[in-house]
Amino acid sequence: MSHIGIFGGTFDPIHNGHLQTVEHVLKERGLDKIIFMPSFVSPLKTDVQSSYSEDRLQMVRLTVESNPKFECSDYEINSEGISYTVKTLREFRRSYDEIDLIIGYDNITVFDKWRDPDEIFNLANVVVMRRDIDNPPERTNKYMSMAVYVDTPMVNISATEIRRRVRAGLPIETLVPEQVKSYIQRNKLYCPKNS
Repeated sequence: MSHIGIFGGTFDPIHNGHLQTVEHVLKERGLDKIIFMPSFVSPLKTDVQSSYSEDRLQMVRLTVESNPKFECSDYEINSEGISYTVKTLREFRRSYDEIDLIIGYDNITVFDKWRDPDEIFNLANVVVMRRDIDNPPERTNKYMSMAVYVDTPMVNISATEIRRRVRAGLPIETLVPEQVKSYIQRNKLYCPKNS
């Protein structure tokens, strides 16, 4: 009986906050492994310009390769177009008995805007990472009471801040794994001409 987690996102770049919070979910939920799923284009971020998908994918691959409980999938990147979670879950349910879809608290508050949210709940356990800092939402939906909540450590790191620091020439070694820092420097990601 396989029970895995799927953790999707832009990962532009993947950072220590992602890793620390999902490591917590892995243990709390007793998962066999967590599959990191970089999106090609997030449905709710179609107006946001991300780095090349190949760079984002490579940074995730470099990050997870040393952890036997972490995996990286290129399924959504190879699918191109908008990355709909329901399509990904349909595909992965062919291989796994039980899936935890791991999302942030901000995502569950807008879950009614996702494509086929009812089907997502049929295909997976929706597991929400909640931190002490999360405020009660301004809007609610029926899915908020259907989800499973896992209290996760408060890690105050954002990809936006990392990109800003790189552009400003500031250090990022405490924010991202060493191999991600090296990849960013080697490929000159987030420098003004690439932003």
